[in-house]
Amino acid sequence: MGIQYIFELIGTFFFAISGALALKDKEPDWFAATFTGFLTAIGGGTLRDVLLDSYPLVWVSDASFLYAILFGVVTTFLFHRVVSGLKKTILLFDSLGISFFTILGVEKAINLGFSPEVAAIMGMFSGVMGGVIRDTLTNEIPIIFRREIYATACLLGAGCYLILNPYISRPWNMAISIALIVTIRVIAVYKGLSLPKLK
Repeated sequence: MGIQYIFELIGTFFFAISGALALKDKEPDWFAATFTGFLTAIGGGTLRDVLLDSYPLVWVSDASFLYAILFGVVTTFLFHRVVSGLKKTILLFDSLGISFFTILGVEKAINLGFSPEVAAIMGMFSGVMGGVIRDTLTNEIPIIFRREIYATACLLGAGCYLILNPYISRPWNMAISIALIVTIRVIAVYKGLSLPKLK
């Protein structure tokens, strides 16, 4: 079991929690939470694999990803009061989800022989599309359309990974790049940072 596989399971788990938590004000039942968590968790990776013509899809060929999603939803329900009571909980789990999936998307594109530029874009798609699907399902404005540093954080993390790749070991590179995305995202939210408006 390689580190990429473990990281992808962890990212799936975090995104499933993010999706389930997005319904916390709507008093969801188990099916609604599981459905939203599922689409949030597999949305970005599925789009990435379709665009890269990589089949079978990861979650179709390996049931472990379905169990990771189910575990994330069950965790949300069992510890709902604790988890939902934490400040910026969705931000935390969403940031962890996008960071893991961004770097994994970059790695997959590189391993399939695509250019670094394409790999960075695929990483961003992997990271942000699950959140876009989550926000659409919960009748929210997708986060990439708000004045927040979101997709940009994914691109910066992807760029960091590609730059460091020839110089440091893979586990360290993944850890540093993931930490960079989470840090940028959290600081941007807490400091109210955003990109300039298009005028």
